[in-house]
Amino acid sequence: MRSMKRTKFLFPFGIILLILMGSAGYLVGSGFVDYALMRGNPSDPAAIPEAAEKIVAPGLIAPGKPKAENEQWTITSRDGIKLVATHFSPKTKSKRWVILVHGYGRNQGFVWDYAADYIKRGYHVLTPDLRAAGLSEGKYLTMGVKESDDITLWAEEIARKDASAQIALHGISMGAATVMMAAAKHPKNLAAVIEDCGYTSAYDMFTMQLEKMFGLPEFPIMNCIDIVSRIKTGAAISEAAPLQSVAHMPVPILFIHGDADTLAPCDMVRQLYDASSAPVKEKIIVPGAGHADAKDTAPNEYFRQIFRFLETYMHD
Repeated sequence: MRSMKRTKFLFPFGIILLILMGSAGYLVGSGFVDYALMRGNPSDPAAIPEAAEKIVAPGLIAPGKPKAENEQWTITSRDGIKLVATHFSPKTKSKRWVILVHGYGRNQGFVWDYAADYIKRGYHVLTPDLRAAGLSEGKYLTMGVKESDDITLWAEEIARKDASAQIALHGISMGAATVMMAAAKHPKNLAAVIEDCGYTSAYDMFTMQLEKMFGLPEFPIMNCIDIVSRIKTGAAISEAAPLQSVAHMPVPILFIHGDADTLAPCDMVRQLYDASSAPVKEKIIVPGAGHADAKDTAPNEYFRQIFRFLETYMHD
């Protein structure tokens, strides 16, 4: 009889404990998702995520807009978000295009220096503001999950305007993760991919930053974050997994990484390269370059290698 009474007492206590643990987990996960992925704050609705302010180099100013004919493009994402990009035209007629994709906490202005070199080489350049960045709408980043769908739509828009277009995707950091994931979805007229300092998965990268910035363990924190990110953003952090996407790479890909990268360690590019099923793949490690710093560390070699690679697969 006592045993039955004890069991009846423990049963509701166990349920209450689970509810409390679940609530605590949600609060922790929600706090981190808003900290790392949400755009805006009470004083500035367009502010970059709070975590980006800690990670991204403070005070960095976007380069000037390239001096080329340009126009603003807009499309609507599959989930109803207005997306904005700038199209730059070269001086001569060309069917070579590149979609340049910016990184975490940035906007399209931060790839305009890359754009200038492509325009000089006769490429049409499209520089999108990813969702929840720049002029594009959206409240949350998804570390490449929904962004990769958006990039496939931009490729479709290019193909609609120019059926003969040969399209390269070139992304930096989160942009690199995005283009790897987008390429695996076989966007229209895709010819080649350039990925610069992308990560194997956002889950792995956030796990490292969680320990580095807060001294917190992966379990159970990341599990809570993963679940809550799906609830709040529509995409789990674990879905942002370029390592899985490169196993379905349909076109040639060039991997670029700095050996001094501490945000996405250089070992990540080795894993990505080894996992890639691309018909052609190349890997360039830039000595002394930190995260997203390969171009500035070795600018001449950076673009020499890129255009050498692309000219094999793209031509007018």
